Amino acid sequence: MATLRETALAFEPKQTLNIADLDKVPVDIQLYEGSGTDAEGKPFNYKYAKLNGKEYRVPPSVIEEIQTILKLKPTVQVVKVTKSGSGLATRYKVNPSD
Repeated sequence: MATLRETALAFEPKQTLNIADLDKVPVDIQLYEGSGTDAEGKPFNYKYAKLNGKEYRVPPSVIEEIQTILKLKPTVQVVKVTKSGSGLATRYKVNPSD
């Protein structure tokens, strides 16, 4: 049994990771469905990818940009997602990274 000290030192608060936190994202990565509640307690659904034992949320705008890229260049295997802004002003940019 661990002590309170040991537990506190090893504690990592739960945080929502985002696909933009990754250096590269393979376009063939498996997506999963998740659900949660927002700050107002309202339920919402989201998509996420699992990589290296961690979950990364994938916003719909990122999926839409990847769709556009794949229509123009179907052979793309890897993309880079960048994020700017925060909250409702968050914007994502997706670039092929082959």
